[in-house]
Amino acid sequence: MGDAFCSDCKKSTEVVFDHSAGDTVCSECGLVLESHSIDETSEWRTFANESNDNDPVRVGGPTNPLLTDGGLSTVISKPNGTTGDYLSSSLGRWQNRGANPDRGLIQAFKTIATMADRLGLVSTIKDRASEIYKKVEDQKSSRGRNQDAILAACLYIACRQEDKPRTVKEICSVANGATKKEIGRAKEYIVKQLEIEMGKSVDMGTIHAADFLRRFCSNLGMNNQAVKAAQEAVQKSEEIDIRRSPISIAAAVIYIITQLSEEKKPLRDISLATGVAEGTIRNAYKDLYPHISKIIPVWYAKEDDLKNLCSP
Repeated sequence: MGDAFCSDCKKSTEVVFDHSAGDTVCSECGLVLESHSIDETSEWRTFANESNDNDPVRVGGPTNPLLTDGGLSTVISKPNGTTGDYLSSSLGRWQNRGANPDRGLIQAFKTIATMADRLGLVSTIKDRASEIYKKVEDQKSSRGRNQDAILAACLYIACRQEDKPRTVKEICSVANGATKKEIGRAKEYIVKQLEIEMGKSVDMGTIHAADFLRRFCSNLGMNNQAVKAAQEAVQKSEEIDIRRSPISIAAAVIYIITQLSEEKKPLRDISLATGVAEGTIRNAYKDLYPHISKIIPVWYAKEDDLKNLCSP
């Protein structure tokens, strides 16, 4: 149900969508406001993984402006049955002869989509990463480089530009074997190529500790009260001149909050959940310690509780 203006009722009323007829009907007077609407949702659920990869859908995917033909090229699939081997051998040769110039791009976009899905990223980030890769690929300068690292770096940059940053370690966990060092080098290379193409510096967005905090707290299974206190502490920490990375500050704040709660978390668990080394968390905690009374919410911990914290 939704809201729409009804010409008979002369006001905005709730409407009901009749999926079988494609009609939008006013719930108060029964007037058909729109008829034979096109349903743009999927025909049905895809059961490809449950029925030997036979996908019953009768339509193709959406158009892709990043591909030469818009992603609407015809692909001859391999049929089943005894005669299928014969057909696939002859038709397959024709398929291979008509080589798709975007075959490499299609595979790269699939890889980006797989990595993004494993990280739970939205479609806008996938599209931005694919667009970045297409720009780099068009310059024909990435040949001979680690493609897994290039694709992972495109996803990292896309996350930054869409204000949904992920740590390099998180990207590395889905990068098909590419190391943090390789992804870092690929990121610098891509940024340089984009700056050459655009003639200006690339906007990578600003990283804040709050961007990572809720995800880290979820990984540790912290309760809502502790998460709220950590969020307030991180916001107040930005008012203090602490020259540490936002990820390190987020990890140190989580360490402080958990030490003040009944459910204390070992430093090792926090390190595993955040991807920040234990020594780095200790150093960030050392920098935050003199300002604890300013950043920790008074409703979460009293002054006596703060004094009981171990000194760095």
